[in-house]
Amino acid sequence: MVENINVSDTDLELHRLDESVSVLLETIQQLKQENVQLRSQQEFLQVERSRLMEKTETARSRVEAIINRLKAMEGNG
Repeated sequence: MVENINVSDTDLELHRLDESVSVLLETIQQLKQENVQLRSQQEFLQVERSRLMEKTETARSRVEAIINRLKAMEGNG
């Protein structure tokens, strides 16, 4: 009878271990998917940042040109 308890205990421990491994594998898969999504989002945000920086630079240049024209008009007027 002691042997049955030991076998049963071992089976239970193996079952728990199997469940733990399954949970870990699911977690790893979820983390991999999240990592892919985050990398994609990061890439998009980097592209968007570059685009916004270009737009800001264009706007800055245009404002500077307007200011220079206004200064030139003041000098002539």
